[in-house]
Amino acid sequence: MKVLITGSGGQLGRELVKTAPGTWEVSALGKHDLDITRRDAVRGVLEILQPQIIINAAAYTAVDRAEDEESQAFDVNARGAENLAKGAEEISARLIHISTDFVFDGRKAHPYRPDDLPNPLGVYGKSKLEGERRVRLVTGGRGLIVRTSWLYGANGHNFMKTILTLIREKSELRVISDQVGSPTWARGLATALWAFAKRDELKGIYHWSDAGVATWYDFAVAIQEEAHALDLVTHPIPIYPIGTEDYPQKASRPAYSVLDSSDTWQTLEIAPQHWRVALRKCLKEMARVTETQT
Repeated sequence: MKVLITGSGGQLGRELVKTAPGTWEVSALGKHDLDITRRDAVRGVLEILQPQIIINAAAYTAVDRAEDEESQAFDVNARGAENLAKGAEEISARLIHISTDFVFDGRKAHPYRPDDLPNPLGVYGKSKLEGERRVRLVTGGRGLIVRTSWLYGANGHNFMKTILTLIREKSELRVISDQVGSPTWARGLATALWAFAKRDELKGIYHWSDAGVATWYDFAVAIQEEAHALDLVTHPIPIYPIGTEDYPQKASRPAYSVLDSSDTWQTLEIAPQHWRVALRKCLKEMARVTETQT
C-alpha cells in the first residue's frame, strides 16, 4: 500500500511516520516539501507518487492568531483540504482528513457525536469545518474525516510541552478550570488512523480521543505530577485554577468539547485508553529519550 502523509513535520505527522505499517510504502511531506494551498503543487506530487491513501495531517492550528490571519487559516484548513480531495479523486486515492473538536460551540452537557450539529465559535473552528465541508463535497462523501481533541505529544507545539516549560521557568501557574475536553496523545491518534487506513470501507465522520475528561487545570496538574515522578521536572510549583474570564484570549473556546468516540472504538476494535494513562506513557518515553541524551 502506498501512502502519502501531509504535515509530516507536526506532532501528529511525526507519530504517523513512527507508527506506519512496516510493509507499506510511506511518503511523508512537511509544509516545506508540499504547500497544500497550491493546487498545481498538490497535483504534481500526487501524479509522481501515486498514493492509494492520503492522510492529511497538515493544518493551521494557531487558534488565537487565526482571528487576525483568517485568510491564512482558511487557505490551509479549507482550500488545502479541498486541493487534496480533488487530487485524491483524480488518481482514485482515498483521503483521510483530520479535523477538530473546535467545530462545536461547547453548549452541550454530554459528549458530541459525529452527527451533532457543528457551530464553531472562532476562525480556526470555522476554517476546519469548511475543510470538512469541501472534503465531503469533492469526494461525494467517500472521504474519511476524523475529529480529535486537545492533541499533544513529544514533538511540536502543544499544551503539555508548554506546561513543562512553564513549570521549569515560573514560580506558580494559573490555568483555566472551566473548559472541559479530552486530552489526546498523538501516538494513540496515529495508531487509530492506521487502523482506519486498513479499513477502506470506512467513510464519513468519526471521532477519536482518549477516554475520560479533564479541564485544562486538571491536565496541567496531571502533567506536573507525572513529570515530577519521572524527574522531568525537579521542583513542582503551585498551580491555581482560574476562570476563562480571568485569562482573556482573542479566540473564544468551547466550554465543553468532549467527543463521543465510542463508535470508533467499537468499529476499530480498539480498547479506549484513559487520557492520564496515555499522558504517563508519553512522558515516560520523553524521560527515556532525555536519559539517553545525557
